[in-house]
Amino acid sequence: MGEYKLNILIVDDEIEIVELVELYLLNENYTIFKCYSGLEAMKTIENKGAQIDLALLDIMLPDMDGFHICKIIRDKYTFPIIMLTAKVQDIDKINGLMIGADDYITKPFNPLVVVAKVRAQLRRYTKYNVKSESEIEPEMDAENVFEYDGLIINNKSHQCMLYDKEVLLTPIEFKILWVLCENGGTVVSAEALFENVWGEKYLDCNNTVMVHIRRLREKLQEPSRNPKFVKTVWGVGYKIEAEKK
Repeated sequence: MGEYKLNILIVDDEIEIVELVELYLLNENYTIFKCYSGLEAMKTIENKGAQIDLALLDIMLPDMDGFHICKIIRDKYTFPIIMLTAKVQDIDKINGLMIGADDYITKPFNPLVVVAKVRAQLRRYTKYNVKSESEIEPEMDAENVFEYDGLIINNKSHQCMLYDKEVLLTPIEFKILWVLCENGGTVVSAEALFENVWGEKYLDCNNTVMVHIRRLREKLQEPSRNPKFVKTVWGVGYKIEAEKK
């Protein structure tokens, strides 16, 4: 039996861009699903959503915007979403991250940058979705499990439980929470979080961490003014209140 090939969904109305990105990704041995409109994308997600491992999603489509499609995906799936945008305004990037995108690429782009970002997101996603015995009966060992006041996060099974209910986190959200848990009681700067989670050099005026923290708090049902778990230390960074046992 051959090795399982990861499936990439590309959604863009510019045929040249789709074909160029497809060419580079085929060289990486990925299977490609191509869509040139929002309607095509919605049908593909409906029929093949469970098979998709990552989506490259253009914001500006002729029949609907990529933000809407991103929301639809996030209602059901946790696979990574990279937004392709011709817009350079920070607000557009923030909007994409707020509704569940994991990263963004601004057009025009170098196809090798796309390949690098796809690889990075898929490394997290495939690790996050590894099936193991610990996923069924997580080992409650101190090294791989953080537990604090109703919140349990298991780094082996990649499960997050809040008051005995599972919280569905994307791989990036899980990684952010785990890094904070590993450093429980110690403040982690936005720069350190970004470089640890994304594996890239942090740039000034990068709002990515802040937006993902906000989304993570929403999933943990955190009040914005006085969050219980993920605390902001203004001008310094973020921390989990309790120390990891």
